[in-house]
Amino acid sequence: MPLQPNIALETIRALANGRHLEARQAGDQIFTTGDPGDCLYAIIEGTVLIEWGQGVHETLEPGDCFGFDVMVDPAKRRYCSAQAATPATLLPMNREHFLLALQEFPMFALESLQVLDDRLRRVKATGVPG
Repeated sequence: MPLQPNIALETIRALANGRHLEARQAGDQIFTTGDPGDCLYAIIEGTVLIEWGQGVHETLEPGDCFGFDVMVDPAKRRYCSAQAATPATLLPMNREHFLLALQEFPMFALESLQVLDDRLRRVKATGVPG
């Protein structure tokens, strides 16, 4: 069975069950390049613009996750900026919640790796993440 290009929205909704969600308005800055970070975000509704600098960007939609960098290395700073492109509902996941999600939803781990692999392949092929 082929994987979808983003994390399955059903998985994100299951992870969000009973958790604190963030509502963002269009134009709200979520984080900026160089900011410290302690969570990644999953998009439940709306769209988020990721800016890599020098006009390079990608638009993420429901089912997409962003901010994985700080899950791998908590001492790391954000290497891109994220802004709500439309009103958005986000599920923030700190490291503990992320690790729990990997245990409770094995497909989340596989789907997350697929997302990262797809982005890396696009960057290698075109120099543009999205």
